[in-house]
Amino acid sequence: MSARTLFFLLALGVLAARLCHVEILWTEEGLPLAAAVQMLHGKTLYRDVWFDKPPLAPAVSLLWGARTGWGLRVAGTAYVLLCCWLAWLFALHKWGPREAAWAAFFVAFFLTFWIPSAVMPLAADLLLVAPHLAAVYLAWRGRAFLSGVVAGAGLLVNAKAIFVVAACALWACRAAPRFALGFLLPNLLAVAWLWMSGSLGGYWRQVWQLGLLYSGHTFVGNPLREGFVRTLSWAGFHSALAIPAAWFWWKDRDSGRWRFAVWAAISLAAVAAGWRFFPRYYFMLLPVAALAAARGSVLLGRRRLVVLVLLLVPLARFGPRYAALAADLAAGRQQQWRDIEMDQDSFAAARILGRMAGPGDTLFVWGYRPDLYVYTRLPAATRFLESQPLSGVLADRHLFDTTPIPAPWTAAHRAELARSRPSFVVDGLKLYNPRLAIDAYDDLRPWLAQYREVARTRGCVIYRTQ
Repeated sequence: MSARTLFFLLALGVLAARLCHVEILWTEEGLPLAAAVQMLHGKTLYRDVWFDKPPLAPAVSLLWGARTGWGLRVAGTAYVLLCCWLAWLFALHKWGPREAAWAAFFVAFFLTFWIPSAVMPLAADLLLVAPHLAAVYLAWRGRAFLSGVVAGAGLLVNAKAIFVVAACALWACRAAPRFALGFLLPNLLAVAWLWMSGSLGGYWRQVWQLGLLYSGHTFVGNPLREGFVRTLSWAGFHSALAIPAAWFWWKDRDSGRWRFAVWAAISLAAVAAGWRFFPRYYFMLLPVAALAAARGSVLLGRRRLVVLVLLLVPLARFGPRYAALAADLAAGRQQQWRDIEMDQDSFAAARILGRMAGPGDTLFVWGYRPDLYVYTRLPAATRFLESQPLSGVLADRHLFDTTPIPAPWTAAHRAELARSRPSFVVDGLKLYNPRLAIDAYDDLRPWLAQYREVARTRGCVIYRTQ
């Protein structure tokens, strides 16, 4: 099969799968899109918009106007194909065309048939896959400066790019000055822009200080045990990658294969950073796993049939959901899926707001429902798009817990909120966890008294100024 035919088929498959989610907005893509919407309203990231990820994560969304629907899913398809091409290019130059085809296929397959809330969102974890592949490929090719530039750009997408730097060092250590220069270049440009826009201090607090607090306060009771179990589960589900990759490390005679083993260990350490082991964190393992499995599949010879059989496991697990979503879209009926109930509730709340809102109206959302800004396109009344910076209770637990992280700024942020005057306030927590409702905070009750409840959905309480 020619490379052109391969990528044509991959494009058809990836696009078809992603278009099944054309009416869904996943949790991880809500906040970057919401931040991008505010940027389109003329606001500056970190100064006017509180955002806890590096700046390229929301900036990418500006390419299609930070819209949901077809544009978002086509953009996701294009990004996955970029990752496939980078894996193909790496494997082609490292081994040959057969390995290249397998590498591209593995990337496309496992960025489709895996947890939907992880593979669909063009958010920070998925957005690091392409810079990860490109940076290590360039380091292997001896292009240390360009490798550093790409790794540096990766840091402006996801802080875990620090681990990509460690992986690149396996090949670029002798050219460390050139790599370091390349790495510094995009970051110095970003720092200059942040400084000139008056948002450098906000960037430091929101991305790095809060990121360290987040990493140090996991909700997982026994992280080592949980990490072992989840990683074993990932490897079992991805056995079509794990088995040929193991075969590669056992059978390949290339003396440099140890670097791929260390690369895998570095990527696993990146998965463990933060001690949460969410499915999307395992994207750090995908580049090295896909490449090693591609080589292993070729080395397996006729025994590679076992790889094709193992691919039936994720296909059987996630394929029927794509079929069900496609059938619902074709029939024009609402999709019935527990995983998207909160998104559907946000869409219902946004429709209510759309009927009531007029020119100049603004919105504040309590809880983690940034998708409301995306659906309504309303400007935020404050720099806070959700309640984590005001309550200190992280979104990974606030539906069932009230324990805040020791963030020193939450009271000051609530005082800042109390000085604002949004047209609408939406409490997206009250009906899930009443102890974290906006009216549960004594210092916000006098401010909230200026509002009256005007509507409810299954998960939102909507207030309007009196």
